[in-house]
Amino acid sequence: MAKEIIRPTCLQARPNTFCPGCMHSMAIKLVAQCLEELEIADKSILVCAVGCGTMAMNAFDVDMVSAAHGRAPAVATGIKRTQPDTFVFTYQGDGDLAAIGLSEIMYAANRGEKISTVFVNNSTYGMTGGQLAPTTLVGQKSTTTPLGRDPERDGYPVDMCKLLSQLQAPSYIARCALNSPANIRKAKEAIKKAFQYQLEGKPFAFVELLSNCVTNWNMAPMDSLKHIETVTSQVFPLGVFRDVNEGV
Repeated sequence: MAKEIIRPTCLQARPNTFCPGCMHSMAIKLVAQCLEELEIADKSILVCAVGCGTMAMNAFDVDMVSAAHGRAPAVATGIKRTQPDTFVFTYQGDGDLAAIGLSEIMYAANRGEKISTVFVNNSTYGMTGGQLAPTTLVGQKSTTTPLGRDPERDGYPVDMCKLLSQLQAPSYIARCALNSPANIRKAKEAIKKAFQYQLEGKPFAFVELLSNCVTNWNMAPMDSLKHIETVTSQVFPLGVFRDVNEGV
């Protein structure tokens, strides 16, 4: 029998405001499902960053704070330290987290702050016009690199999971993709584990979700999902980079 899908009560009953085909909406649904299944929505505080992820504020029905560009981990740190019984998480994109917010996320992770971060990586500045982002792939065209990313001029894509996994404090670091039903199920499992670790008092947990940007990639939605499989995930391999419970 087909399973009935019920909207999590911590999601607003309204249409999402993302571009058609954007998987940010799927990421938000997975987060909401995890909050509901863990029964923590009513004690959660979401710290939203600047970028497409800001539109999560139109979707969730939980307490939220909007942080300045890149500063979500710092704001989340202050909230968690002053309200340790509150569940605190950030929802950030690659332009926010891996660029202006790189120092913030690195030092929050290095201190082992007891917060969780959901990082949606679509390899571009999606909201502000498709400029080169830290995670833009070599050869990928953007509005600021119309001929494609050139490593000699622009450097190489930043791999946040590899960077953070070099630190001693984090308890969980994983990368998943939102391009297929099987990978979406794995993404939900990873988000739920990251959230559970915070509830257990474990330090910093981080889940990266490879997503698409149909508008700035100039691709049809299905083509963009295939691109995640054949191109993006080859540069940013999927998997668990740190799990204290598994000895990774």
